[in-house]
Amino acid sequence: MKILAAVFEREGRLVLKDRPRPQLKNESDVLLKVTGVGICGTDLHILQVPPAHPAKKDIILGHEFTGEVDEAGARVSELKPGDRVLVDPHPGCGLCYECRSGNPDRCIALYTSAEPGHCATIGIFSDGAMTSYIVVPAHALYKINPDVPSSIAALAEPLACVVSASEKLKVQPGDNVVVLGSGPIGLLFTLIFKACGAAKIIVSEISQYRREKARECGASRVVDPHNEDLAAIVKEETGAGPDLVVEAVGPLIPEAIDLVRSGGKILQFGHDELAKPAIPVAEIVRKEITIHGAFIGKFSFNKLPGIMESGVLQLDRVVSHHLPLSKVNEGLDLLRRGKGIKIILYPEECA
Repeated sequence: MKILAAVFEREGRLVLKDRPRPQLKNESDVLLKVTGVGICGTDLHILQVPPAHPAKKDIILGHEFTGEVDEAGARVSELKPGDRVLVDPHPGCGLCYECRSGNPDRCIALYTSAEPGHCATIGIFSDGAMTSYIVVPAHALYKINPDVPSSIAALAEPLACVVSASEKLKVQPGDNVVVLGSGPIGLLFTLIFKACGAAKIIVSEISQYRREKARECGASRVVDPHNEDLAAIVKEETGAGPDLVVEAVGPLIPEAIDLVRSGGKILQFGHDELAKPAIPVAEIVRKEITIHGAFIGKFSFNKLPGIMESGVLQLDRVVSHHLPLSKVNEGLDLLRRGKGIKIILYPEECA
């Protein structure tokens, strides 16, 4: 049986192809019917020329997804056909030094082709979910109430990353926060900071479309850094400067260092392999700034069913478009032009 798939054919080229429907090979694996898959900024970086993020050629893209259990391996007892699940696309191997040291988010297998007993990052270094069916290891799955829409459940991976990163910042009621960038990640941070009781959330974004979304997600002030003086506005709003600055773009850490108050915190979340900004080291030292890096949300997935089922975060505000898988390149074009936020794709039979 052949199924439609969006394949990373070569640098800058994503092609719709027929691929064989995958089959279970390991008794601890699960065959999922994909019910929704998001287009991520990482997918745009992979398809950039030159690429701003590595990926294996000829694999199916799609690492932000949700699905329904179609078949479970003989050693899988906690899941059954029909169960709805969230998916951690970075399952790790459990065998390497990083995994055994409690750092599975740094697992060496995540960034290479999978070897026996290993599982490379799904949708980047092994086949992903921009298709109808996918095989994943059972330990990467988290059951969720089927009442949660697939468009929300498909946000699990970026939400896990943001929840994990936010825990490093320990946002308190009354904190003033600046978020640089209001793509999906910037909006998720905005929603979480609002829920945590931040006093002021100032969002800087060049796209008018995305600035409006930031307001919808709870930003107290939205700034166009191309036409407004961001530093002057932040000073006006916060006085000494914000307690926290989140860099959700890639190359803007110098701006974050300039904006944050003395003794404040910066979170570098934006990931761009080509970005190599000059860092004002003296300013870091003088202001005694704490800078956190944040990557994937390995230890946050267990919290996501509760977050999504409770409705405490208005996650629907992050989703801008719903498209059939066959229009994946249309979705990519919308994102490149700044006319979309999170675009969810559906296999044709689910559209």
